[in-house]
Amino acid sequence: MRKKFSCLVFVAIFITTFFFGGCSSKSTETSASKSEKITITDLVGREVTLSSRANKVIAIGPGALRLYCYINGSKNLVGVEQTEKSSTSGKPYMMANPDIAKLTVIGPGGPNNSPDPEKILSVKPDVIFTTYSSDKSSADELQSKTNIPVVVLSYGKEATFDSVLYNSLEVIGKITGNENRAQEVVKYMKDCKNDLDKRTKDIADGEKPSTYVGAVSMKGSHGIESTQGNYSLLKAVHGKNVVDETGKKGSIMIDREKLLNWNPDKIFIDAGGLQVVKEDYKKNPNYYNNLSAVKNGELYSQMPYNSYSTNIGTAMADAYYLGKVLYPEKFKDVDPEKKADEIYKALLGKELYSEMAKNYVGFKKITLK
Repeated sequence: MRKKFSCLVFVAIFITTFFFGGCSSKSTETSASKSEKITITDLVGREVTLSSRANKVIAIGPGALRLYCYINGSKNLVGVEQTEKSSTSGKPYMMANPDIAKLTVIGPGGPNNSPDPEKILSVKPDVIFTTYSSDKSSADELQSKTNIPVVVLSYGKEATFDSVLYNSLEVIGKITGNENRAQEVVKYMKDCKNDLDKRTKDIADGEKPSTYVGAVSMKGSHGIESTQGNYSLLKAVHGKNVVDETGKKGSIMIDREKLLNWNPDKIFIDAGGLQVVKEDYKKNPNYYNNLSAVKNGELYSQMPYNSYSTNIGTAMADAYYLGKVLYPEKFKDVDPEKKADEIYKALLGKELYSEMAKNYVGFKKITLK
């Protein structure tokens, strides 16, 4: 009997030890994974190490907050720049996350301002994501002043569909422990790019209408003479951009007479500058009425996507609308408004087209009268 009792005690001790020992081991593993060091190479080639996953975050500089929101929404943000709070118009990421505007101000923000180390320190972030730094030295300086890991992000040269942009999103995902979400967002962007390319790459040059995009926002609103050479959205749909004849790339201001000479088949007006164009039309109706696109009703709106750097989702939606107008047969299965909502939902979790259209006309033919 004593032997039997001893055996039972031994078994009970063994089971208890195994059970609690197993739990203890699992708990230690989980704790270790959470506190594991994270080392990444940021977008200016700096190696940055964090002691663990970042749970308190700030994102400063043009477009940094937007990229963060694509991966994490407003989760774990502890501060915001004043410029983000002051103007939410044309910023879908702020529309989708209105609670961000209630956060503590950590500096003025804006392309011409520097970070404020003192205000940054007041919110005690685990990491600073920034687009202010275009070189290693300025990022190292901010890191030295705050003793907080500084991670530089970038949109790349193309912004809308750029491998550098994808890398930035993946870096955010790794540091915040949300790598699956980052991969999901990057895949969605790549799929859209491939879809646009597949629909339009085989269209012969002779079948492409000549196109001009005017009133493009660039550090503010501008008139019809503001445009872009090597325009990324037209490139995405293999469009025929009349401005490419100049050999210039990026934002440029053309001579107004040059547009009359080009006389494109279709003209898109960035809604951010539409009012400027309408005011100019009142003063110079003859100029506009001499353009074939105006006479033939081939004048279209485009939602503005430059507001504190590139609003990627809006730019992607614009690209689909450009494709629909230029090649209706190739996009006959696409409703641009529904596609815009799909894009906003994929990137920000909310359908925001109607809210954007209230402020910026939306996708439609327009008149200047």
